[in-house]
Amino acid sequence: MSILDLLPGDARMTPLPAGEVIFAQGDHGDLMYVVAQGTAQILVEGKVVETVGVGGIVGEMALIDAEPRSATAITKTDCVLIPLDVERFAGLVARHPEFALQVMRVLAHRLRRMDAER
Repeated sequence: MSILDLLPGDARMTPLPAGEVIFAQGDHGDLMYVVAQGTAQILVEGKVVETVGVGGIVGEMALIDAEPRSATAITKTDCVLIPLDVERFAGLVARHPEFALQVMRVLAHRLRRMDAER
């Protein structure tokens, strides 16, 4: 099951054109985003470390640890994003344990890839 399948039908959609900064490394983060259409890139220190497609997420770490953004996210193509704040994130975790597992899988995958690149 995709993260998109777990979101409520009334989820707010935010269209962004290609090349738009979603958030910047070092910013305070109070939203994560689910990619509903298009692709986004995650950059660390200006280097692309991942391209995220439909059903993928960006910005989740800031909701989990309340630390500044560890990366920059930019739309690679025209995108439609679904922003989730802390309250909505916590509600999804409570109602859909699979949502929490999928977020943890993303975090684990990114950590393993970053470790392998060292």
